[in-house]
Amino acid sequence: MNLTQVLFWLLSAVAVFSAIMVITRKNPVFSVLYLIITFFAISGHYILMNAQFLAIVNIIVYAGAIMVLFLFVLMLMNLNKESEPQKNKYMLWSGAIAGGMLMLVMIHALQTDVPEKINSIGAGDIGLIKNLGLTLFRDYVVPFELSSILFLSAMVGAVIIGKKE
Repeated sequence: MNLTQVLFWLLSAVAVFSAIMVITRKNPVFSVLYLIITFFAISGHYILMNAQFLAIVNIIVYAGAIMVLFLFVLMLMNLNKESEPQKNKYMLWSGAIAGGMLMLVMIHALQTDVPEKINSIGAGDIGLIKNLGLTLFRDYVVPFELSSILFLSAMVGAVIIGKKE
């Protein structure tokens, strides 16, 4: 095993562990802090893939700005158990079924030959900023704009949810 493989598996273990901690913590502030650790581990994967620009943007935008906003929203919302409505059992079962289906998809996706793909990581100029910009604005301009509309609708939804009656 070379250093790249060791770093890949170490970052993967940190990302999976912190992602599990995000969904199992009862305190939402701790969940957000574990999500920041997950974002840092994902940025480490980007660096291993020679995509330094994506790593820096991931740290600045997601781990920095968006997580700070999440923390402010969590601190401003009153998250008492008494004021929270009871969850329907059907909603809990549908969430469990959807999570199980996602787990099956992830298991199937991971049944590829990972060590051969890891050896090709870091070679070439795939992650350079010039090539990323050309590909993003030449081939993926419509999905890029649709994602910005999705973020806008998520912000409007967060304002509506946080608004007092």
